[in-house]
Formats: sequence, C-alpha cells, structure tokens
Amino acid sequence: MPKYVIERALPGAGQLTQEQLKSISQTSCKVLENLGPQINWLHSYVTGDKIYCVYISPNKALIEEHAKQGDFPISSINEVATVIDPVTAEL
Repeated sequence: MPKYVIERALPGAGQLTQEQLKSISQTSCKVLENLGPQINWLHSYVTGDKIYCVYISPNKALIEEHAKQGDFPISSINEVATVIDPVTAEL
C-alpha cells in the first residue's frame, strides 16, 4: 500500500503543549477509527510552523477525507517513491 508524507502548515506548531498535541492526536485517531482500517497514521514530525505526517493509505482521497473530518490543514500530500538511509550507501 502506498505511503504518503503530508505537510501541514500550522503556525506555532513547535510551541504546542503536550496537552494540545494529545488533543490533536486523539482527534486524528478518532477520525481514523471512523474511516476504517485502510488508512494508518505512522508518525508525525513537529517543526516550528509545520507538521509532517507519514500515512499509509490506498489513495490521496482518503487522506483528504481524514483532514476534512478532523479539520486538519493540508499544504501538500506526496507519495513516497522510496526510502533511503545510510545503509543505501553500502549497496
């Protein structure tokens, strides 16, 4: 199944409290539960003014529906073509 990186512009994201992050996460999980098992949130990276989320989903439309139901912003959705890491250099 395809893996996607979702960029979400959220001014001040890096300043969110643990309680705020918990609330956002709970909302996301609730929406995912309603959407069914085809879409999965793997993890997110919180930076100064953006959040980058990694999802597994059959298509972008399901990710867009998740964002709509959870009232989450989307700046871009990009399908991951491949993953590289230091081990790639050894091949």
